[in-house]
Amino acid sequence: MALSKLSRSVEGSVVVVTGAASGMGRATAHVFADHGARVAAIDLNEGPLNEVVKEMTDEGYDARGWTLDLSDIGAIKPVFNEIIDHFGGIDILVNNAGISIFTAIDAEDFHAAWNKSLAVLLTAHTETIRAALPALRKAAHPRIINIASTEALGATKYGSPYTAAKSGVTGLTRSLAVELGAEAITVNCVCPGPINTGMTSGISDDHKEIFAKRRTVLRRYAEPEEVAQATLSLALPASQYITGVTLPVDGGLTIRNA
Repeated sequence: MALSKLSRSVEGSVVVVTGAASGMGRATAHVFADHGARVAAIDLNEGPLNEVVKEMTDEGYDARGWTLDLSDIGAIKPVFNEIIDHFGGIDILVNNAGISIFTAIDAEDFHAAWNKSLAVLLTAHTETIRAALPALRKAAHPRIINIASTEALGATKYGSPYTAAKSGVTGLTRSLAVELGAEAITVNCVCPGPINTGMTSGISDDHKEIFAKRRTVLRRYAEPEEVAQATLSLALPASQYITGVTLPVDGGLTIRNA
């Protein structure tokens, strides 16, 4: 007989993961699949997305992919309607899709960088939540997890479009946690620090090591699964009293003064 009452299993839950074809999104899809969730994977890149879905289905997991450009606001709701029709609902939404565009405030390409960053990193989050909300309201343990960045908690030179968008994600998380709390829909945010993903693949190993030793307590970059496991924790039925939280998964980067 169990002494505790709250479940730490997502088995049978339907999770939507955006940006699922690579990096943290791929790891998130894999982690949820390994724990018995039914995975709706969304990404812009059809080929890599199909590969990730095949990785899961080859293991006998219930997964399907949808190709979607999240900057195309009008295309989001129809895809989510298809997901709901296919799986019968949505229990967990992980807003992971991202881009990284850095440019100077007075650069000629600033407006394009600004508009694209806000469209993909912030506006798309609001639209996926709006599209998933009718299904989430019917779920037994509805969860929304937004992926932001430690750039929302600090800043890097030339990163104003990215930092502003990611800061918006943390604000959106807090606001919707308040708005949806009475419906028992939890809304939380994960802020990854330095992670080995496609976005950081252009940084040499030497420079990664120097940065990690100088800035993080754990003195290393993380692997995508380490972020995915934190995301899973916030999605558990047992995590029903955690909402409005911004969780850094950064090896101690944001707490280190020297």
